Amino acid sequence: MSRRETRVFTEEFKLQMVTLYNNGKPKSEIIREYALTPSAFNNWVKKYNTTGSFKVCDDRTEEEKELIKLKKENQQLKMENDILKQAALIMGRK
Repeated sequence: MSRRETRVFTEEFKLQMVTLYNNGKPKSEIIREYALTPSAFNNWVKKYNTTGSFKVCDDRTEEEKELIKLKKENQQLKMENDILKQAALIMGRK
């Protein structure tokens, strides 16, 4: 079985599909007519109807955003600490 080529859809296209569905057009008809995968279509509908956006970052809670920020900051500090340790080792040899 060959893999289907990954396609990228614009926000406008996704919005049109969700609007068609929300206006009463059957899901199966939209999926067949536009050759969409059911999982992708269901994700679009769910994301748009809950957050009003298709972007993942708009779907995050404030706690999730804070956690991501803190993880990035922690990673940066660890890297800086490793650099300082290496510099101390080099300076200690001289």
